[in-house]
Amino acid sequence: MEQNNYQGALQQPLGSGFNATSTASEVLNGKNLTGTTVIITGGYAGIGLETTRVLAEAGATVIAPARDPEKARKNLEGIPNVTVEPMDLVDPGSIDTFAANFVKSGKPLHLLINNAGIMWVPLRYDRRGHESQLATNHLGHFQLTARLWPALKKAKGARVVTVSSYGHQMAPFNFEDPDFRHREYETLQGYGQSKTANNLFTVELDRRARAHNVRAYVLHPGSVNGTDLAREAPIALFRQMGIIDEAGNLKPEVAAKLKTLPQGAATTVWCATSPLLSDLGGVYCEDADVAELDLGNLAPRYDDPSTQRGVQPYSLDEANAKRLWSLSEEMTGITFPVD
Repeated sequence: MEQNNYQGALQQPLGSGFNATSTASEVLNGKNLTGTTVIITGGYAGIGLETTRVLAEAGATVIAPARDPEKARKNLEGIPNVTVEPMDLVDPGSIDTFAANFVKSGKPLHLLINNAGIMWVPLRYDRRGHESQLATNHLGHFQLTARLWPALKKAKGARVVTVSSYGHQMAPFNFEDPDFRHREYETLQGYGQSKTANNLFTVELDRRARAHNVRAYVLHPGSVNGTDLAREAPIALFRQMGIIDEAGNLKPEVAAKLKTLPQGAATTVWCATSPLLSDLGGVYCEDADVAELDLGNLAPRYDDPSTQRGVQPYSLDEANAKRLWSLSEEMTGITFPVD
């Protein structure tokens, strides 16, 4: 019988031996990745930079597509085995050019890490007319994965790892109005639905791709200190959430509960390399293990990021996953050639 993670059927922690404090290097555990080719979006800042560093220093050949190649090269200076290529997730033409060049090289792609993301931005639209968080966090990665499909198949054992977020809990996917054309824009609703889209994409991709020996994983990295994800967020929002004081500084008791960048990159690296996942796919992971299904029993608090865990069943729903796949093809104007 075909195994899939629809409705969270496979969402059971595996007892990986790791936890919220484990780092990317600890999770990699001395593996030699020589001969492994990796593409990682946003691989030059925040947890993406740490992921790149750990994989490259283990011998992997890493390609970091970047909207700002100059900034990327500067940030990646001194890390071996890394090249930077221009690409912007909200520019469909640049995605096609980047992917076509890689496929033309004839190299297999062992790991595609869809890591880049934006959050807490004002209402903007990409050139196709789609809301920017949805365009960057999901549609750009959907298109990139589709265009790189021939190279993923060629690897004969590839993994696609997508960085989602606990933020998927903020909103299911709104199929009636995904681009906020007819409802009031609320930035966290936009972010939430883009992250729900990451989860739905993964569960459906894994079901379709496993016959070609390509598996897919999606993850919450944790609440991480030192990323620039919130660079456009209004201060009032953080005050409202109770995570900063009147002077605009992160409260020490909140900072103490945030992950470091090495801890934030750990689950990505675990999904990319863990042998525990060899025969399992389509799962949502956190703290370097498979996450629990959230059935309303996990009691999260904004002021304690360590309590924010679990995955919503709506973000792994079979009907939603299939519907999103078709809608993503329609919104990007491309057909994902899995079968």
